[in-house]
Amino acid sequence: MKNSKKYLIVCFLFIQGLLTAQNSEIDHAKIKEDMNLMIDNIEKYYAYLEEKRVNLNCLKQTYSAMIKDVNSEEQSVLFFESLINEFYDSHLNLGTHRPASYRIYAPVYAEYQNGQTFIKNVWQSQIEPIPVSLIDAEVLEINGRNFQKEIDEFPTYCNDKNDPEIRTWIGNKVIAGQRNQPRVLKLKLKNNTTTLLDINELKILDDKSLLNYSKSGEYGIIRINNSLGNSDLIKAFDDALDNLLDTKGLIIDLRNTVDGGDSYVARAIMSRFIDTAQPYQKHSGFEIYGNHEPIEKYWIEYVIPRGKTYNKPVVILAGRWTGSMGEGLAIGFEGMGRGQIVGTAMHRLAGAIYSFSYKHRDYNYRISREKLYHINGTPREKYVPKHKIVQTTNSEDVFMETALKLMN
Repeated sequence: MKNSKKYLIVCFLFIQGLLTAQNSEIDHAKIKEDMNLMIDNIEKYYAYLEEKRVNLNCLKQTYSAMIKDVNSEEQSVLFFESLINEFYDSHLNLGTHRPASYRIYAPVYAEYQNGQTFIKNVWQSQIEPIPVSLIDAEVLEINGRNFQKEIDEFPTYCNDKNDPEIRTWIGNKVIAGQRNQPRVLKLKLKNNTTTLLDINELKILDDKSLLNYSKSGEYGIIRINNSLGNSDLIKAFDDALDNLLDTKGLIIDLRNTVDGGDSYVARAIMSRFIDTAQPYQKHSGFEIYGNHEPIEKYWIEYVIPRGKTYNKPVVILAGRWTGSMGEGLAIGFEGMGRGQIVGTAMHRLAGAIYSFSYKHRDYNYRISREKLYHINGTPREKYVPKHKIVQTTNSEDVFMETALKLMN
């Protein structure tokens, strides 16, 4: 009998603990406070706010009304994700995710055109071969549901889903999919046949090394494996370049830098290709102190020479999965006059991001506080390579073929 009483007391305390934890997770007043803080920081610091044309009053009213329906910690994360997705900017994101969160990208990229969505790029350099050509295939369904309806029902409420730019962004989020859901696309191919593509079954190449390097005839090739945020890449790159100093030209493959990195590593890489200080990127932003007026500032960032200079021709490969600092590195080489870029439009992650904290959450969120530009003044997120690739196949590496032809 005593053991039964002890068991009941333990169960009661356990359940009480769960209820207490749940109540702390779904404190609606704290969610409201953090929501207001987040919107205030976006209004105050987000460099692209005017371009996004999102009604902040709509955000405040719509999301305030939704708070009462947030009943778990996971729902609170999804609540803040939806709010940040209103700005259709993949550089705005939370520092956490949950099983029902949307991924940031998929190994295919699609564009909305005149009421339809078509696959325009495939991450050909990073996935194992696909037996059918996906380029220009229309996306009809995802997981058995009409694709355009899925865009309409995507959980944002204050942006204009009739805008082609927004529909393209949301369409790619829908394809990227929720982390705990399948991603089976029904496609209408160019030959008018239909097929199913299970994105979760595509085999992404697992590159554990920081980079790979090799030679193709008289030319060197360095492929960076999504490691621009790892400072160990500097020595690995130096070692690779030192082994390729006798080549007649160099191809640097940035098509797998989707997670970006930092300027410390990027400047170290670029510094091996110049013998005098060179500008590589422009910045603009605002400084704000207290409640004073924001003051605009504008500056140019330079690269300083380091180590033995590689002075032969350089070609940079870039694509839809060249992201953030990968984009900065590509335009930096061109801006310094030390490389030509071959590829498609890049990931188009806008600006330089800074982390902001909530008052009641143990994760942060990131906002682009500065705009970034090619040294010629082109916004980084709008840059298109001079040697533009229009991908027509996912079975051949047209990027590398074009680079080698350009070298010759």
